[in-house]
Amino acid sequence: MTADQQEVALSDTIAAAVQAYIDGLTSGTAEQIVDLYADGATVEDPIGAPLRTTRDELLEFYGIITGMPHREATLAWTRIAGDTAVFEFTLVTGTDDAKFKITPVDVMVFDEHGKVASMRAVWNPTDLEQV
Repeated sequence: MTADQQEVALSDTIAAAVQAYIDGLTSGTAEQIVDLYADGATVEDPIGAPLRTTRDELLEFYGIITGMPHREATLAWTRIAGDTAVFEFTLVTGTDDAKFKITPVDVMVFDEHGKVASMRAVWNPTDLEQV
C-alpha cells in the first residue's frame, strides 16, 4: 500500500469513527462510545475543563449523555487532515420536561489504528440553549 493509499484508508477510518461517535451519542451506550477511544486517550470537554484520562472517567462522562431519555446528535460537517478530524454537530439532550441544545466543534486526533487519542470540544457554557 502506498503512502497515499494509507492516508486515504486512515481518512476513511476516521470518517467512520466520527459517524460512529455521532450515532453513539444518539442511540449508543457509554461503552460503545468509549470503545472508539484508544487506551490512554484524553478528553477535554469543553476546552478548559479538567482532562478526563481514564476509561472510568470517560464512561462516567458519556454515561450522563447516554442516560438521558431524549438525545439526538446531528452531524453538520467534518474536515479530516492527516490524523485529525474537526467536526460540528448539534446535540439535543434532556427529559420530556427539559431539553437542552448545544452545537460544539470537536477536534479529535486519532492513532494509527483509527482510535481517538485525544478529543477537545470547543464550546462555552453560554452556548447551551434550553429548547
